[in-house]
Amino acid sequence: MRKYRIRIGLDVDDTLYECNSYAVSIINARHPDEEPMRIEEITSWGGAERHGDERIALYSDPDFVRTQPITEGAQEFVKKLSEIADVFFITAVPARCMSARAERLVKDFPEIPPQNIMIGMRKDVLSLDIMLDDGAHNISSSRAAYPVLFRKPWNAGLSGLLSVNSYDDFLHFCEMVRNSFSEKSPDLREGGVLCLVGPSGSSKTEIAGGLTSLEGFEKPLTSTTRPRRSTEGEEAYRFISEETFIEEKNAGAYIETTVYSGYHFGTSEKDIDPIVRRGNVAVIPIDICGAITLKNLYRDRAMLVFTRRDRAEAVKSIIRREIDIEDKTRRIMSLDFEYRNSEVCDVEVNVDLGVDAAVKKIVELIRQK
Repeated sequence: MRKYRIRIGLDVDDTLYECNSYAVSIINARHPDEEPMRIEEITSWGGAERHGDERIALYSDPDFVRTQPITEGAQEFVKKLSEIADVFFITAVPARCMSARAERLVKDFPEIPPQNIMIGMRKDVLSLDIMLDDGAHNISSSRAAYPVLFRKPWNAGLSGLLSVNSYDDFLHFCEMVRNSFSEKSPDLREGGVLCLVGPSGSSKTEIAGGLTSLEGFEKPLTSTTRPRRSTEGEEAYRFISEETFIEEKNAGAYIETTVYSGYHFGTSEKDIDPIVRRGNVAVIPIDICGAITLKNLYRDRAMLVFTRRDRAEAVKSIIRREIDIEDKTRRIMSLDFEYRNSEVCDVEVNVDLGVDAAVKKIVELIRQK
């Protein structure tokens, strides 16, 4: 039987073409006597940062749109995507830039029909199966069944959204959706990766602790820029500065990185692979972005477990934490997004029955495979 051909919408700026980074390079060339602007300075699509108004003005210049560099790997990515789905370009540019944008897309991505180019500001009215966009405001208002955020520095402050770090991760996610439940189910009996995915306050850390107290389960050391809590030992995470984290990330030290509540988290291959090779299960409390990356890498030796907890209890847990009010607010506001992530996990466990019961259930799921 022929599989349903899914409809995928792709944002263009900073998804297929370099936009913010290109603007930063132009701004730095215009101001050679100043300290070079870094891409990390951009914290939103607005123009709040240094030379923000100048950056925004570039996006209304047809010459800018006409000369934007193609993101490395974008053409091959679109070609692969078009083989499994109907692809639509969803792009918002001013009227004076529309011709330049359409001409570039037709020339650079010939496998996509010109009639599949949608130019306009109202991305929220489009009905799609999957949408990939780096603008958090577009993802949060999207009508797509699966709106996916493309992680960039300027959307790091928003947690909980279904998100990916790379083209490869997005392709794998699309295959997961396309194949639905027909894919081979995870098998961790001879070692693998267990990703605990769930809303903030759903006891992921406590469940991880319960599992790693058992034989055959280990917790790899994850690096983070988050401050250490008073209840945590030095061994809970590798606590490092944001500057060190970014340097290590750029050097390829991590196989997956994500941002949660404004803090960076990263896991390295050297911390996970030895556990898997020993035939044990690496237990990682992680957000959906990092989980999809690990699922892409380890395939049927990775299990995504959604930890479901009553919303009111999750909120109470967040409120009781030793974190600042801004972090608490971000976590509570992200809950609706995070509960939706259960749809892309392999299994779900109910934490309302207690951490011990959740641990027992997960062990049963692995051993009964």
